[in-house]
Amino acid sequence: MATVQSSEEVYLGFDFSTQQLKVVAINEQLEVIHQDNVHFDSQLAHFRTDGGVHVAADGLRVTSPVLMWVKALDLLLDKMQKAGFDFSSVRALSGSGQQHGSVYWKTGASRTLEQLDPAFSLHQQLQMSCDVFQDSFSVDNSPVWMDSSTGLQCERLQEAVGGAARLADITGSRAYERFTGNQIAKMHQEQPRNFQDTERISLVSSFAASLFLGGYAAIDYSDGSGMNLLDIRTKKWSDICLEATAPNLDRLLGTPLPSVSVLGPVSSYWVRRFGFPDSCKVVAFTGDNPASLAGMRLQQGDIAVSLGTSDTVFVWLQHPRPALEGHVLVNPVDWQQFMALLCFKNGSLTRERVRNRCAEGSWEVFSAALRETPLGNDGYIGFFFDVLEIMPRAVGIHLFDADNNKVSTVSAQAEVRALVEGQFLSRRLHAELLGYSIIPGSRVLATGGASCNKDILQVLSDVFNAPVYTIDVSNSACLGSAYRAMHGLLDKSGVSFFDVLKKAPEARLVATPQPTAQQVYNHMLKRFAQLEKRVLQEPHP
Repeated sequence: MATVQSSEEVYLGFDFSTQQLKVVAINEQLEVIHQDNVHFDSQLAHFRTDGGVHVAADGLRVTSPVLMWVKALDLLLDKMQKAGFDFSSVRALSGSGQQHGSVYWKTGASRTLEQLDPAFSLHQQLQMSCDVFQDSFSVDNSPVWMDSSTGLQCERLQEAVGGAARLADITGSRAYERFTGNQIAKMHQEQPRNFQDTERISLVSSFAASLFLGGYAAIDYSDGSGMNLLDIRTKKWSDICLEATAPNLDRLLGTPLPSVSVLGPVSSYWVRRFGFPDSCKVVAFTGDNPASLAGMRLQQGDIAVSLGTSDTVFVWLQHPRPALEGHVLVNPVDWQQFMALLCFKNGSLTRERVRNRCAEGSWEVFSAALRETPLGNDGYIGFFFDVLEIMPRAVGIHLFDADNNKVSTVSAQAEVRALVEGQFLSRRLHAELLGYSIIPGSRVLATGGASCNKDILQVLSDVFNAPVYTIDVSNSACLGSAYRAMHGLLDKSGVSFFDVLKKAPEARLVATPQPTAQQVYNHMLKRFAQLEKRVLQEPHP
């Protein structure tokens, strides 16, 4: 880790994630000079969270204490100060928050934010009512992305706008239980008194920005497009969605802004308590997934594939086609562009199961099977859903031969290739359904545990007919936020995000498509799409 020089400019990126609060500091050369974190369960144990959340007895309602996030920020900044971090060198900061969580500011909280006293910690001043300070939150525990208690509200929203497809066309996604608009609707219906005493509703990201700003921060376009409320094309709140959710919601949410916006300087609280310069700017905070796109430095035509317990796909989109599955969000580094987010449950655990069954529990034998079987697998196609998949909503193992007949078994080597090809065909198919297309210069950026396996990455390169690069990005949301802080200061002068990041380390080329890959997989993708429809029609739980 580089050491900070007192004369150099520093940029901070924060990430208010589910289980911890993290920070990364970078210098002008884009070198990471400081990292730290506060783990909620262990370092703030008195909030009694498990994995950073409280889960109700019904298993559906999942919340996090708002004051836990506030106290974590107090603790993190104190740790940095004790470690000798020079806050006076910070020129700008930004951050991210777990997507879809919502914070309800109580009437009068804006005055508290404006009048923060540097003699006291944040949580002392924003906590429940006491003799000195006023309660700042009308709801103590914020619903977060794991909450699935808003099924009724989702049905009502989709009915109000004319169906799930229409809602997806407006907001980028059909109604999801975790999405903030549906959480707000439930809050309004079930806690009307608390809702009436709310003067502002923030996302976790804009809540965190508000703490630094000393006033209510705008919701940015990118995180705002994960609410089922923002029209992703006009970049304004959708009137029909607002009306179906709660009254006076445009006033409670404020006007959304581009993710590159400079919201203003840090409040005097931070200048006087920690020594930030009064010129330090706060760049709009965004969601953790958009911030990760920035941290991975995704460009137009790129697709990022994270190969973990769940496989996650990020796509840079120019012309989106919102669908009933997956999410289209406004791009965090270019608000006139878009990004897609796709998640697949059956990732590394499924690969490990097939490795154990068909490759003697050995990744070497698994890799050999990929090398020794032909592209296209002699026509065999497989769907491997150990648990109920998101796209398509199906479960079970489904194998087909070259004539599209369902078969019960194939050779061990063919099963290995059927798994890996099937997973990557699925990733490509659903990315293309949302508007992704392979163009000259397209790259696949691979990260996650399986990205260390060159033979798996070769299949990924062949299926997408694009070179595969690996990226070693830890804390990508934090790093992306620090990058965005730097870019926010230069955006109005016309400097692009990628011009700012010219000095960042390059991704490493690890695989290029074989000459016959395009012909093989373009044909195979059409078959795969047809067979997926058959699989989807089969009964499942």
